[in-house]
Amino acid sequence: MTEPTPQPQSSAAPAGDPGIGAQAAGFAKARKASLIGAIFMMATSAIGPGFITQTATFTATMGAAFAFGILASILIDFIVQLNIWRIVTVTGKRAAELANTAIPGSGYLLAVLVIFGGLVFNIGNMGGAGLGLNALLGWDAKIGGLLSAAIAVGIFLSRRAGIAVDRIMVVLGLLMILLTVYVAIVSGPPVGEALRQTVWPDEINFATITTIVGGTVGGYITYAGAHKLLDSGTAGVHNIKEVSTAALNGILVTGIMRYVLFLAILGVVASGVIIDTSGQGANPAAQAFQAAAGEFGLRAFGLVLWSAGITSIIGAAYTSISFITVFNEKITLRGRNLATVVFIVVSAVIFAFLGTAPAALLVFAGGFNGLILPIGLTIFMYVGWFRRDLMNGYHYPYWLLLLGTAVTGLTWYMGVVSVVPIFAFLGIGS
Repeated sequence: MTEPTPQPQSSAAPAGDPGIGAQAAGFAKARKASLIGAIFMMATSAIGPGFITQTATFTATMGAAFAFGILASILIDFIVQLNIWRIVTVTGKRAAELANTAIPGSGYLLAVLVIFGGLVFNIGNMGGAGLGLNALLGWDAKIGGLLSAAIAVGIFLSRRAGIAVDRIMVVLGLLMILLTVYVAIVSGPPVGEALRQTVWPDEINFATITTIVGGTVGGYITYAGAHKLLDSGTAGVHNIKEVSTAALNGILVTGIMRYVLFLAILGVVASGVIIDTSGQGANPAAQAFQAAAGEFGLRAFGLVLWSAGITSIIGAAYTSISFITVFNEKITLRGRNLATVVFIVVSAVIFAFLGTAPAALLVFAGGFNGLILPIGLTIFMYVGWFRRDLMNGYHYPYWLLLLGTAVTGLTWYMGVVSVVPIFAFLGIGS
């Protein structure tokens, strides 16, 4: 999707040639843009409508105790993203191709799971974008979701889709952060109690943690930034320092945004406002923003949720379709763009006929992708421990492998104990 990053030219030109300096400056600027694009691809995917709705739902039911779930999601995100970004960068292979090389056949399984998980999430993203336009303009959520899907299709059909996506991700990502910070300030949350329960919670609920982890780093989200870097030409051991810094910055941005959003909603809940989380048309986060900042809060939330929705539609479609190259290595950039359009259209058709409340679907989507997460992590940890021949001479840090292995075990445990509660979010199971 993204145009390849220009490569530096040969140094055979005469010394002092001003063209060399211009080429080097252009290359540095392009690489910086690709890193920023990857950061915001990861950040906006991790702070999508699913996370926003999940945070409002669980904060309304658990109160300050949900702070522990936020902390757990940030720590797990930190370990997962550092491992995934590093391994993808040093091997120069997308996740599915790397999985197939390491364990023949596993890449196909990973691709199917991620694409299906991305489809589920994208249906929820359209629901979230629709809820955003409902709060912003009063439009019907179904119509708003379909219109947002149409806008995403238009972006991918444009000639300069890669540049358009990069710029949209950055602008809307910054807008989401600023509006949420404002609401967090005016809602007046009990910060002291939130900090205490961040490390010493009154209640621990593994289903909510699995869901929030899935909504921030599960399924396609795990690979969004890493694949974006590969497509922009930022790969190889020589780029590991810049990639690691970009991953850390992305995690920092998402971590701050997650906690600020939680505080904004907690301030409303702590004030005694009752938030409806179960109604067919329930929009928990919109209720919280409106209670905190009145009519402006409601409209601001609508813009935040729509921004999260449209960027997540783009991110989910882009990353999910980046996995189809494992089935056909010869597919062109144009072919991937067209496949991405088809993916969005299919998501929109299912969304149009689905009766599930958008908020419930968004909560379920996070949980489902949380169940996918340990499968991909297991494959990557296998590569890190046993397939160093794929690392192109890079000495992988043992501390990252140890932490990654511990998180893999934790996500397997959380997934097993959370299967039934997660499907119950959608009304399936007990």
